[in-house]
Amino acid sequence: MRSDPDADPRGEPSHVIRESWRNELRILFPSGALAVRDALASTMDGLRHLRLDPEDRSTIELVLAEVLNNIVEHGYPDNAPGMIELYITHDPGGLSCVALDSGRAMPGKRLPIPHPPDPDQPPPSLSEGGFGWFLIRELSSDLSYQRVGNRNRLSFRLDLTHRIQSC
Repeated sequence: MRSDPDADPRGEPSHVIRESWRNELRILFPSGALAVRDALASTMDGLRHLRLDPEDRSTIELVLAEVLNNIVEHGYPDNAPGMIELYITHDPGGLSCVALDSGRAMPGKRLPIPHPPDPDQPPPSLSEGGFGWFLIRELSSDLSYQRVGNRNRLSFRLDLTHRIQSC
């Protein structure tokens, strides 16, 4: 188990806890933009032994960043305190991911249905929301959301274009 201390925007110490097993990785961290950054770095470091193809590595990091930042921004708005758990299980064909949090439920307790951005619109008129979910849906598979009690559970799979070299 590894712990990475850092500070969050409120000036409070934050810790990212990483636990690794042969085919599994668990990341536990407090909600906050800086904590997401640290959790992503710890996650990617925890996946380093898989010797991922650079394209797959970029896709994994992008999807995880979108998912985790959405949790912070919408599940824990206004710097509300809370914890986020990320579980990743790998096999030769990809990664199965589960993100858990106790933040606010998704509107309607279901995943948003995004529309691709209109490239003909000037950037300032593009809405802030939706493009991240479009990316998540395009780059992952088996995406599902559940509200279980007071917890959100988002699960998805990241299929790899190149097989993992060592498990």
